[in-house]
Amino acid sequence: MTPPHFERRTLLKATLGAASVAVVGTELAAATAAQAAPSTEFPWIIDCDSWGAKPPTSGIVLRQGTTRKIIVHHTAYPNSTDYSREQAIWLARDIQRLHQQVNGWADSGQHFTISRGGYVLEGRRRSLETLETGLAQVQAAHCPGRNHDSIGIENEGTYISETPPEALWNSLVRLSVAICEQYNIKAHNMFGHWDFRATLCPGAAFYRQFPQLRRDVARELGTPTSEIPLRTWPDIYSSIGGPVVRAAQWLLRHRGYELPVTGPATWSPAMTAAIQDWQTKNGLPASPDGTMTTETWETLAPELDKDATGDPVSAIQNILPDKGYPDVTITGAYDHATKKAVQDLQRLHGLEPNGKVDTSTWCVIVGGIVREAF
Repeated sequence: MTPPHFERRTLLKATLGAASVAVVGTELAAATAAQAAPSTEFPWIIDCDSWGAKPPTSGIVLRQGTTRKIIVHHTAYPNSTDYSREQAIWLARDIQRLHQQVNGWADSGQHFTISRGGYVLEGRRRSLETLETGLAQVQAAHCPGRNHDSIGIENEGTYISETPPEALWNSLVRLSVAICEQYNIKAHNMFGHWDFRATLCPGAAFYRQFPQLRRDVARELGTPTSEIPLRTWPDIYSSIGGPVVRAAQWLLRHRGYELPVTGPATWSPAMTAAIQDWQTKNGLPASPDGTMTTETWETLAPELDKDATGDPVSAIQNILPDKGYPDVTITGAYDHATKKAVQDLQRLHGLEPNGKVDTSTWCVIVGGIVREAF
């Protein structure tokens, strides 16, 4: 979601049934030529027509019954001090220009955009319309492997070492609450872009705020802590990439499966087969596409103490630098730098900072969410 010089990157209402897909093609010209009326339910969201969006270059795909997550991004644009509506509109237009003309996409990749001044704008056309009903989502282009089942929110700025301004934060909470209410999802279903891809997005400083972001959203939703699962793991599968895939590969190696752990962290048929075999051996349903389910993660990840060595330690050391701990390197030994990083993550997520890697600590290391964080 970035300029070239920066690093780039439902649940249906209960009355509806299985997931379905609709491609809006023949009605595209009429739908995009007409000036849509501002949203009556979300008048604070600036719709595509109001910010002057160009028409999509191809049909809009709607997916029903798939929405499971919110994925939060940063744009990797400069941290502008212009907090005006005009800047927000320029941002939306420039993102669409880049995504259509440079990336070759049909439209803006994300569903919604938030400016540093706190203005919320529709991104990909029809995202606001589908949000109003909660009956479908637009298939987007913000996170490969998750474009069909997650709502993508771009936040103006670069947050590797800085954090978003208050106005942006407040609007992000407000928008996230609206998405959760409309699609019947919860704060523990909010993730960052790098939980599923190899990218610096949403930025290390911003990502450290995600436990607080989820708490703020849960509070606004009125979600009791008792309704939050003990652990929510990233459900990775063959279309996912990045450090979380490599961590899973290290853990599968620890269990005796021959998988490469050098080069790009890419999924392979051998990885799918290994996951399915592990699931079968542990009395779990064998996922057709090798999805790493909650039960798969929890049986695969061993508890570790200060004397741990080998592939499980390498799995941790592989992912921690990408989660904002550059001092950690892959040694295969649970060294001081690794322990310090683990303890910091434990504190951040409300776990006892004892440095022992139990199941909940594994969960937060690989990008999951634990009840203690709320």
